[in-house]
Amino acid sequence: MNKGTPIHTFHIPVMGTGFSIDTPIKVAKYGIHSVVSLVDDTLIEQMRKFYAEKYHQPYTPITKHDHDYRARRITAYLDLMHWIVEKDFEAVKTSEFQPGSEITKYFEMLADDSVLKAAYNHMLSCQDEKLKTSLQKNLRDSMRAGNINVNIMTKLDRDNFDSKGNPLPAEYSDGLSALRGYAQSQLKSAIVFSAGFNRRLYAYIEQFKDFSADATGEIKKKIILKVSDFRSTIIQGKFLAKKGLWVSEYRIESGLNCGGHAFATDGYLMGPILEEFRIKRESLVNELHKIYTEALKIKNQITHHQPHEVKITAQGGIGNYKEDQFLMKQYHLDGTGWATPFLLCPEATNVDPVTLERLSKATEGDLYLSDVSPLGVPFNNLRDSLSDIEKNVRVMKGRPGSACPKGHLVSNTEFTPQPICTASRQYQKLKLESLASENLEEKEYNLRFKAVIAKACICSDLGESALIINNVPSNTPRFTAVCPGPNIAYFSKIATLKEMSDHIYGRINLLNTTYRPHMFIKELTMYITYLKKDVQKSLEGLTEQKTKYFTEFKNHLLEGIDYYRKLFPQMVEESFEFRSKMLFELEECQKNLLQICDEQPDAFNPPSTIKAST
Repeated sequence: MNKGTPIHTFHIPVMGTGFSIDTPIKVAKYGIHSVVSLVDDTLIEQMRKFYAEKYHQPYTPITKHDHDYRARRITAYLDLMHWIVEKDFEAVKTSEFQPGSEITKYFEMLADDSVLKAAYNHMLSCQDEKLKTSLQKNLRDSMRAGNINVNIMTKLDRDNFDSKGNPLPAEYSDGLSALRGYAQSQLKSAIVFSAGFNRRLYAYIEQFKDFSADATGEIKKKIILKVSDFRSTIIQGKFLAKKGLWVSEYRIESGLNCGGHAFATDGYLMGPILEEFRIKRESLVNELHKIYTEALKIKNQITHHQPHEVKITAQGGIGNYKEDQFLMKQYHLDGTGWATPFLLCPEATNVDPVTLERLSKATEGDLYLSDVSPLGVPFNNLRDSLSDIEKNVRVMKGRPGSACPKGHLVSNTEFTPQPICTASRQYQKLKLESLASENLEEKEYNLRFKAVIAKACICSDLGESALIINNVPSNTPRFTAVCPGPNIAYFSKIATLKEMSDHIYGRINLLNTTYRPHMFIKELTMYITYLKKDVQKSLEGLTEQKTKYFTEFKNHLLEGIDYYRKLFPQMVEESFEFRSKMLFELEECQKNLLQICDEQPDAFNPPSTIKAST
């Protein structure tokens, strides 16, 4: 097996702040790549203390009074994880080839068509003991641990202040500090940038040599961009290439059919997006390589005639082996990401018992696209999560809002000179007082009241589960927020890591009996629902700009439907009955979309009297 070829064809993406905060410690020893969020340095420091004690390693607290504490906390935790993974991987590697052993588990979890799995099966069938020992040595030499990859959500780049309220230099912002923390770690892995383009953050990467290729073309710390369309890929890729930085992977995620924040596209669907990447992949790489090479020449750095490797992967809503394999083959992908199903896999993620039970019983009606995020971005949510229940209790007691213990989502300056969070008690008190002074009609007041109190303290509550499950002490009650994708409705079994890998590779089926539409149909229905709600919210303030947006959104959906109409009959791995049902559902989706247009014609055909918004 080529040294650069992943052991597994799937990876585990970042989930919340706490659900995958230590996933590499749990799965990297089996060759599985996973991603850790760098948002919450307080949680990171708590987990560092927990694991240092568990593995009997020295621990010196890094407090908020220490210089550059955020970056130092991140570096220290990543280095500790690196040490643990290497130690645990070596234990797996040196265990005996016998039923139930760790090394047996490592190989049994591999895809049946992998080269390494074939070599393992050959070893098992070998009758010559001397040859068998040699084959076992070869297998051990071929084993590799999974990567400890990290994630920075580029929108979360809060500027920080010293103890006297003076602004700190830009490099101490949340995003840049997190990047520095990763850059200064021992890791040889990748950083995933998600949630859009942050010029300040991307420009800062250039200062750290680990992100640049060495004389042999190796890049110690690779860059992965999570993207939802081809246009943003080009823009971000070019910006980085002009700085002599290579993007090693483009991770395409469904805009809505995913967990966490849902960054909807303007009606562009996943199938057509993947098709565009398939068609333009070679030209993308060549164009970026040309820009990248010119930048290296200007910097007097070594250039390489051939482009570095570029991977294209996809994630968001994948639910079974057939979908996974279709994506891999149809769009020539290098891998896929599976997140939400792993929330039901305690061997891989941290989900407290109450939340785990609710997730396992969740139906389609229990999952919704909410307004709880202070970022103002739709957020996939579970109804009646512990976080939402506590939020509502505070409202009933007349004390809405959170104490805002961490403040990573501060952004609002409506009432204060320094940004505060819209989920905070401070903001909600001030905002509700402001609403009360406006003498609004009852209906309007209630609508705006609900919009204010909807916001939740997700930057804290998304990390609580990791602390609960690991019995980390706390002086305050904990209320877990959770952000599953809609896919969780079709999974009910609390599974082992082996069972989850068996499901992904088609050896068993973990889906429950609830009818599950194809991932492309599911995403399409979500986009139509999203458009309908957006139209309804905008009816009283329609502008030419808004109607143009709705019209383009509708047209992109219709183009996607036409693409699927041609694609679905070609999906021969699906049964004829299932393909026929997909086509029927597709036509129903088009009818629903056109019905929205018929019911609200002004939203799509602006009258000439509508003025453009100033």
